[in-house]
Order: sequence, then structure tokens, then C-alpha cells
Amino acid sequence: MRKTLDFVYDSAAALAALFMIGLLVAVLLSIVGRQLHFNIAGLDAYAGYMMAGAGFLALAHTLKRGEHIRVTLVLGRLHGGPRRWLERWATGAAALLAALFAFYSVRLAWQSHAYNDISTGNDATPLWLPQLSMAAGALVFAIAAVDEFLIEWRGRPMEAETAEAVRHE
Repeated sequence: MRKTLDFVYDSAAALAALFMIGLLVAVLLSIVGRQLHFNIAGLDAYAGYMMAGAGFLALAHTLKRGEHIRVTLVLGRLHGGPRRWLERWATGAAALLAALFAFYSVRLAWQSHAYNDISTGNDATPLWLPQLSMAAGALVFAIAAVDEFLIEWRGRPMEAETAEAVRHE
């Protein structure tokens, strides 16, 4: 199961990287277009869609690599049982919020498809298409958050915090 979950997280990160490349191409086309006096309709909107997709699809991978920002002001002063219970509470709250976010993101994309909602820009893109990357990213993030919660409840080994790690947070 661990290999499958890691594959899902890594695949979402790879897709986020492709979205970043798409964003780069859109921005470069926009710059070249301004210099050569041509305009590609909706290019700014597509750059925004790519940026949002990249951000959401990278959430789970970032969480699983421990790169999300953590506030350790209270956690750093706790040891043993109280620290473990605070970690459990925090991962539980994060998993619950991520699951709610995933539910409402999927629902938004579904409703946009059902109502044939389109963007108001001159590209007239059906909004469910760019919302799919947000929904997929939120769903994979929710899975990763629940995964972290379960790992914490199973007794993740306590990690010794180095001065460098605390400085970066």
C-alpha cells in the first residue's frame, strides 16, 4: 500500500511539474507576442489555470516530504505524551480540513460541469476543465493528510529537531 500511495503522490508532483512547464510556455508566448505584436486570446487565463493546477497538485508531495510550514512555538516546548497528543490533534484537524476541501473542490468541478459554467474571459473555457486539477490536487492532498494522521496514530518515531530545522520554520 505504501508504494501505491507514494506513486500517487509522486505522480501528482510530476503532473504539477508539467503544469509549471505549461505555465512557462504560456508566459513566454505572452512575452514574445507583446514583442512581435500578436495576441493569443485567453493566454493569461490559461497561465492562471496552469499556476493553480501546479499549486494544488504539488500539495500532497510537499506534505509527505515535510516541506509544509509548521509553527513549532508550542510543539518545541512539549515532550513525550503531550507532544504526541498535540501532533495527533494537529494531523487529525489537518486531515479533516483537507477532506472537506477535497469534497467541496470536487463538488465545485461537478457543478460547473452540470451547469455548463464557462469563464467570463474571451477564451470561454468550460470551468470544470481547469477545476479538475484543483479537485484532483485537493483529493490527493486529503489522502496524504489522512495518511499522515494514520502514521501519527500508529506511533511515528519522534524526530529530534535540529537547530537548523527550527531556524527554517
